[in-house]
Amino acid sequence: MNSAIRRLAVAAIILMLALMANSTYLQAFRSSEINGRNDNKRVRDSQFSVNRGPILIGTTPIAKSDPSNDQFKYQRKYPSGLVYAPATGYYSYLFGRGGIELTMNSELNGSDPSMAFRRIIDVISNRPQQGGSITLTLNAAAQQAAYDGLAGKTGAVVAIEPKTGKILAMATRPSYDPNLLASHDTTKVSAAWKSLNADKNKPLSNRAVQELYPPGSTFKLVTAAAALSSGKYTPTTTVNSPAQLPLPQTTVPLVNEDGKNCGGSNNATLTIALRYSCNTAFGTVGMALGADALNAQAAKFGFGARPLTELPGVATSQFPGDPNEPQTAQSAIGQFDVRATPLQMAMVAAGIANQGNVMKPYLVQNVQTPDLKTVSETKPESLHQAVTPQVATQLTDMMIDVVNNGTGKPGRISGVQVAGKTGTAQTSKDRPPFAWFTAFAPAKDPKVAVAVLIEDANVPRTDVAGGTLAAPIAKKVMEAVLGQ
Repeated sequence: MNSAIRRLAVAAIILMLALMANSTYLQAFRSSEINGRNDNKRVRDSQFSVNRGPILIGTTPIAKSDPSNDQFKYQRKYPSGLVYAPATGYYSYLFGRGGIELTMNSELNGSDPSMAFRRIIDVISNRPQQGGSITLTLNAAAQQAAYDGLAGKTGAVVAIEPKTGKILAMATRPSYDPNLLASHDTTKVSAAWKSLNADKNKPLSNRAVQELYPPGSTFKLVTAAAALSSGKYTPTTTVNSPAQLPLPQTTVPLVNEDGKNCGGSNNATLTIALRYSCNTAFGTVGMALGADALNAQAAKFGFGARPLTELPGVATSQFPGDPNEPQTAQSAIGQFDVRATPLQMAMVAAGIANQGNVMKPYLVQNVQTPDLKTVSETKPESLHQAVTPQVATQLTDMMIDVVNNGTGKPGRISGVQVAGKTGTAQTSKDRPPFAWFTAFAPAKDPKVAVAVLIEDANVPRTDVAGGTLAAPIAKKVMEAVLGQ
């Protein structure tokens, strides 16, 4: 009997110790994680009575908290909700947070460790908790131009400052109004959430960073970069560029979109091949270089890594693993299993613009306490030297030729030299292709690099390759940044 009691006592002690250890672990190591969970109702109730800090563009709030007369003390509002939704995200009582509202939640509600001293002062002085402000890098004129340019279309725009990595524009359409999800009327919020999630056009998705697409001919910039960096090619090197290129291991040839050879020649220079976006020429180059060289070059531009940590759900752009020769030829023109976000293709253009140096993209400029003391400031950071300055200059000149004389003419800006590349990406015969344009300007002193993606490009494919849909939008965004 005594033995049984001892065993029971030992078991009880072990359980008590386990409970104490778990409680200590949760308090010491997981409290921030648990408090930050979207489904933590207790914390959520408390936070909805906090004066949450604003999200700013310069000094203009694009998300703010106004006093409320209902069960909560403050109502979150988004003055230009549809325009900035991909960046701000939403702050919802029922459905948690998205975008910057999610990733910078502790700074916005004032609970972040960087604001600990401020909280102590608040407690001592009996002041209510107040959140800090987040200033974004977005350029208001460029963001509006990007959003307006996508009117009536499904797609995304990303613009970057090449020398720093600042994101100047991040727009997507269709978009959504975060005010609908931030309402304190839970019946209306539930209806809005259900409607948004049922929409086949996925308005809640930030297409600029969360969706992957075949980059099509814009990927030829990566292939050209690998070719020039190999030392085996120059911009004037001639390559095999017939109307149709027979591929090994298959009876299906690689063809040029217009059914013709490249610029009237079966042996075009690399510059002319980029000017007219010749599939056969770049398929030839891709097979000659090999998949490993293309993969390595893509990685230097950011493929295979998550490029932006300030937003949730950012997708990783991909180059296919171990493709065979015909698949390598297709990959060299941005087809087969190559997938990229619009952010990634903006990074390719920005890297070329910045003398081959790819900067880490960032969206948050700084974080400040409620009394305007800066607690963090993002500093520009280099990710990779994708190509040498010499190769970057060669690529720039080739991209200038694309805009001046080739498929990128709709992207020209009066009085400003633009360097760019168009793209047409196909996925299947039963759906329209994707239209792409990526560019930077001014070409010799770049202030902005941009990538535009349009889904369901319902125009003749030669027109898409010419930049009919995407290039004019990129032009407007670049003009907005340059003050044109």
